[in-house]
Amino acid sequence: MNDASSTFTSKGQLVIPAALRRKHGIQAGTKVRFLEDQFGRIILQPITEQYIDRVMGCLAGGPDLLESWEKEHREEGEHDS
Repeated sequence: MNDASSTFTSKGQLVIPAALRRKHGIQAGTKVRFLEDQFGRIILQPITEQYIDRVMGCLAGGPDLLESWEKEHREEGEHDS
């Protein structure tokens, strides 16, 4: 892992070094998630197309959530009748 540092402004803003922005596809307007791990570290996760593609890939082949929801609601309707 490369070492880089930055300083917060009085408004709480932080500049991410250009090399990291380029490496991770961070551009103006890129959304970011803030996560805190069990050690108290703050993790910034840029929400880029690459990140969304990875998340969607993790869900591929998993359960069909819409189908599960519809089945659950059909069963609830049968119990109400």
